[in-house]
Amino acid sequence: MSEKQENNVNDELETEVSEQNVEDVAEEAIEEIDPLLAAEQEIAELKDKMLRQHAEMENLRKRTQREVVDARKFAVEKFAIALLDVVDNLERAVELDTDNVEAMREGITLTLDAWHKVANKFEMERVDAVGQVFDPHLHEALSKMPSDEDDGVVIAQHVAGYTLHGRLIRPAKVLVSSGPA
Repeated sequence: MSEKQENNVNDELETEVSEQNVEDVAEEAIEEIDPLLAAEQEIAELKDKMLRQHAEMENLRKRTQREVVDARKFAVEKFAIALLDVVDNLERAVELDTDNVEAMREGITLTLDAWHKVANKFEMERVDAVGQVFDPHLHEALSKMPSDEDDGVVIAQHVAGYTLHGRLIRPAKVLVSSGPA
């Protein structure tokens, strides 16, 4: 072969090798880009999921907050409805135009009985203190005075106390004995 032909063959081989190298490099670049694209796509999907979960949690928080507000507003609804019967009886008693004290007394007694039924229904119990040893967890001492009772015994009750489900909601206001004079 002549030198010119040999150079042409070498040039062709170099061209083929360089074209093949370009193709290899291009394939490698595509392979490198594909994982990058896949990773970017996965990141976008995860970011979307995260945003959706965040929005869902925020909606849950707001809904729970509304439910708590409603629960506070209407916690005493059943109790209030039950008290309406007592109020109705009191209104009827006020409207009575009678000089009959016995009828008035009977109406008040019936109203008080209705109140006790409502209180029992909602586990509200009266705290009666007379004759009991003074208990600061149940009683509020208005004063101490000498009496025939032992020191620390309740001798009079001005206002009854009440518990609701076992928790004191109003202490009994009482007079306490300071012992014999």
